[in-house]
Amino acid sequence: MATIAFAMADEHRVDRLWPDPAADLSLEEAFGRLELPDPPPGRPLVGVNMITSIDGRAQLGGNAEGLGSRADRRLMRLYRAAFDAVASGAGTLRADDFYSWLPSDLAERRAAAGQPAQPLALLIAGSGALPTDRRFFVHDEQPRAVAVGASSPHAGGEPLAGVETWVAPEAIPQPAWLLDRLAERGVRTLLIEGGPTVNAAFLAADAFDELYWTVGARVVAADALPMIASLPDAHDPRPGSLVSAHRFGDELFLRYRFAAIGS
Repeated sequence: MATIAFAMADEHRVDRLWPDPAADLSLEEAFGRLELPDPPPGRPLVGVNMITSIDGRAQLGGNAEGLGSRADRRLMRLYRAAFDAVASGAGTLRADDFYSWLPSDLAERRAAAGQPAQPLALLIAGSGALPTDRRFFVHDEQPRAVAVGASSPHAGGEPLAGVETWVAPEAIPQPAWLLDRLAERGVRTLLIEGGPTVNAAFLAADAFDELYWTVGARVVAADALPMIASLPDAHDPRPGSLVSAHRFGDELFLRYRFAAIGS
């Protein structure tokens, strides 16, 4: 299976536009050994992985399916393989049936490097009931945790089968509390895969260190969700530093790094 997975990945060739331009690289050459910076003092490093249309919409017909290519889906798994934990909000679970299980070749690569074969999968919920028939609750070979608000029906009732349940002291789990819980588990790097409200919460908490952004080659021109929800008390625009830019056909794979506020 690993041989087949690598062969499929090699079909996807990208051009590196920045830095050190190079043509016709495989995804493995370009992203297979993603190097992450050290975590900030006191908390895990936070990366955000999102795809949008050219006009900045993160949905097409209610979810992200159809915005990107097979190459983007493989790239998403390469990003996941570099992180200790992968998180998503409950809205993404409902819309996209989120789950972050890695295929065998990437799981074997992590195990060979002395890491758990699968990253911790974290579902960030609030006070509503969760659809427990989704794939997140099925992949029992992956460690999984669900963070719920204090008033959630899952906070004190029947435990969710096969997953850890973390109950926040507030109605919605806050980024600082989540990062403390993850750090207690030894998590040093967290990848967030939406949705826009979760992304905005981590940005507002000044816990938004890297952005992995695929620009799909489509214009949606519809009232769809953006990459990051609007913040009622938005601070000044955050400057980002471009780390790398790659092109796959008409798609762009961009990586930005953000400094902490005041640094």
